[in-house]
Amino acid sequence: MFTVKELLTMKTILLIEDDPDICEVVVKYFSTRELDISAVQDGETALELIQAGLDCFELVLLDIMLPGTDGFTLCREIRRRSDIPVIFITARSREDDILHGYELGCDDYITKPFQLSTLYAKCVALIKRSIGSKTDSYVLKCGKIELNTRTLSCYAAGEELELPPKQFAILLYLMKHQNWVIDRNTLLDVVWGSDYFGSDRVVDTHIKKLRKALGTAGEQIKTLVGRGYKLTEK
Repeated sequence: MFTVKELLTMKTILLIEDDPDICEVVVKYFSTRELDISAVQDGETALELIQAGLDCFELVLLDIMLPGTDGFTLCREIRRRSDIPVIFITARSREDDILHGYELGCDDYITKPFQLSTLYAKCVALIKRSIGSKTDSYVLKCGKIELNTRTLSCYAAGEELELPPKQFAILLYLMKHQNWVIDRNTLLDVVWGSDYFGSDRVVDTHIKKLRKALGTAGEQIKTLVGRGYKLTEK
């Protein structure tokens, strides 16, 4: 098994599955083809990976019944941070579980036992679709605001701005989740980290400064009292 640090240096599929036999079979099958796959066998390690960022992974294969944090919770956490494809592979075949998986944002739901060839084909299809949809995705646009995630540059109404790291990170998350209502706790976790224990009002302060820096484009960041913030085109 790899450490979290080692896994984050790889470009691979992440398999989150506590059954060592299934891990061995799936990893062996995928490894003989063009897709690399790495496995973790408990929910806490998986949660640590998710919180560290999933940019080094192309797709997540996720069991539901795991020691520590369960798969439904992990899927919810993934969707708070990323649009990476997620496939549930689980023994839970009840319709309520399947519907709940899709409600949480999974891309597919496969019940055990499954055919390795079918699983592999679904992974290939999802990865190709995901890569295709990410063409030029490093340039994010919303109304008067434009962010380039490669050059880490920001433009508002055609004028380049120099934003402090925290403000850039807040704006980046809002740009990736346009028209979503984002609460303070989510922004705290994403920008300050889950181990931050200060006041959540620090988010309000940085939002206020960000609006000022954006000038007229700052009006695109809406405050929803008691709920959080939303970035809109106008």
